[in-house]
Amino acid sequence: MTAATTDLMDYDEVVSTYDPVLGLEVHVELGTATKMFCGCPTGFGADPNTQVCPVCLGLPGALPVVNAKGVEYAIKIGLALNCSIATSCTFARKNYFYPDQPKNYQISQYDEPIAFDGHLDVVLDDGTTWRVDIERAHMEEDTGKSLHVGGSGRIHGADHSLLDYNRAGVPLVEIVTKPITGTGERAPEVARAYVSALRDLLRSLDVSDVRMDQGSLRCDANVSLMPKGADEFGTRTETKNVNSLKSVEVAVRYEMRRQAAVLSAGGEIIQETRHFQESDGTTSAGRRKETAEDYRYFPEPDLAPVAPDPAWVAEIGKSLPELPWVRRARIQQEWGISDEVMRDLVNVGAIDLIIATVEAGATPESARSWWVSFLAQQANTREVELAELPITPAQVAEVIAMVNDGKLTTKLAQQVVVGVLDGEGEPAEIVATRGLEVVRDDSALQKAVDEALAANPDIVEKIRGGKVAAAGKIVGDVMKATRGQADPARVKELVLAACE
Repeated sequence: MTAATTDLMDYDEVVSTYDPVLGLEVHVELGTATKMFCGCPTGFGADPNTQVCPVCLGLPGALPVVNAKGVEYAIKIGLALNCSIATSCTFARKNYFYPDQPKNYQISQYDEPIAFDGHLDVVLDDGTTWRVDIERAHMEEDTGKSLHVGGSGRIHGADHSLLDYNRAGVPLVEIVTKPITGTGERAPEVARAYVSALRDLLRSLDVSDVRMDQGSLRCDANVSLMPKGADEFGTRTETKNVNSLKSVEVAVRYEMRRQAAVLSAGGEIIQETRHFQESDGTTSAGRRKETAEDYRYFPEPDLAPVAPDPAWVAEIGKSLPELPWVRRARIQQEWGISDEVMRDLVNVGAIDLIIATVEAGATPESARSWWVSFLAQQANTREVELAELPITPAQVAEVIAMVNDGKLTTKLAQQVVVGVLDGEGEPAEIVATRGLEVVRDDSALQKAVDEALAANPDIVEKIRGGKVAAAGKIVGDVMKATRGQADPARVKELVLAACE
C-alpha cells in the first residue's frame, strides 16, 4: 500500500491502536503598515505587483532594514504566550527555490528566535483545560502568491501560472509547538481548540486581523502515529496552510485515519507535505519534506542581531491587554450567565464578538441575540466561521441602535446586515441606498391601512366585535404593502383606531 492510498481506518480503531503526536505551526501575518524589511505597504487586496520595491523583490544592491513595529509585535506575542524573550537574536537566510519567493531565499530566524519556551492553556468543549507547550515564536517574511490557471487550481494540470509579489516581505511570526502527546481520541479537538485560542489571543493583542479566509493566519498541521506502548515518534506528515478552524480538526482526523490504514497494511509513512482539500476533507501528497540541512541556513549578512532592551520588553509586557480568558471570566460574572452558556458562546466563536458589540454600545442581550441567531445562520449558509463574516461588531451595534431608535424593524435590519455581508457598504449607506428606513408618515400608513381594511370587511367586523387578535391579518397586509418598512406597533394602533 502506498502513501497515496485513500483507504481509511475507522477512527475508534485508530485511537485504540495508535497514539497520535501533533505539532502545530501557525503563521500569523502581522498588522504592520509596512513590510518586514522595506517600506512597501501591506494592505490586502491591492492590484497584483503594485506593492513591491527592489528590497522585497531581491534586486541586486537592495538592503533590508528591520521593521521595529514588527519586532515589537513579535515580543508582544511571545510575552502573551508565556515565552522567554531573547536578549539577542539573529536573522538567517533559508535557501530554497520557489517561484513566489523572488529572492530564492527567505529571511527568517533559525537557531536564535525572538521568543522561546512558552505555553498556552486551551479549553476544550467540555471545559477541560489542555496545556500546549510552545517551542518558539520567530520572525520572518512571507512569500508571494501563485495563481495556477486552468485545471484544478494546483500547478499540476494548469495551463499557466501567475505570480503576485505583493505579499512577499509581509511580516510573519511563526509559532511552533513542542510535540503534543497524550491527546488520544481528542487530538483533532485539541488542534482546533489550540488554533482557536491562539487566534483569540492574537486578535486581543491587536497585532493581526487573524483573517484565516485571507491567509493572515495559517496553520501547518504535523501528524504522526506510534503504536500503543511505543516510545519513539512515528514519521510525520505536514498538512500545509489549513485556513479554517473546522479544517484544522478535519485535516488532523483524516491524516490519523489515513496513516493508520497505511501502517496497518505494512506500509510506511513518507515524510512529506500534504495539501488539504476543502471540498471533501481529504489530504493529498505534496513534496518530500526537507530537513533543516536542506535549507542551508546561514546568518543573514545584511542584518545586525536584534537585541531588545530589557526595559523595552518590560514596557511591552505592561501594555498587554486583558487576556481573552481573563476577560471572559469577568464578563461572565458581570452578565450573570452560567458556565454552560459561556462555554456554548465560546464554542461557536461568538463571545468575543458579543463583547466587542456591547463595547460598541449594544446591550448584552441584543448582541447575543444577533450573533448566535441571524449572524450564526449567515455564517453557516456562507460556510465560514462566525468571526470570518465580513461585518464588524461596531457595524452590528450600529444596526441594533437603528432598531432601538425605531428606524428599522428587525426584518429590515436583517436586510441591512446582509447588505454589509455582501459588501454594499456601511449600514447607514445601505439603509439610504435600499430605502429601508421605517415609514413614519402616518398619512402614508393610514392610506395603506384603509386599503387593507376595505379589502377585508369580514376582518373589520371581527375586530369591532372584540376579536382584537384578528387585526394581525390587517397588520400583515400593511407590512407587505409597505415592503416591511412600516412600524408594526404603529400600524396596529391605526387599525384599531379605524375600527372603533
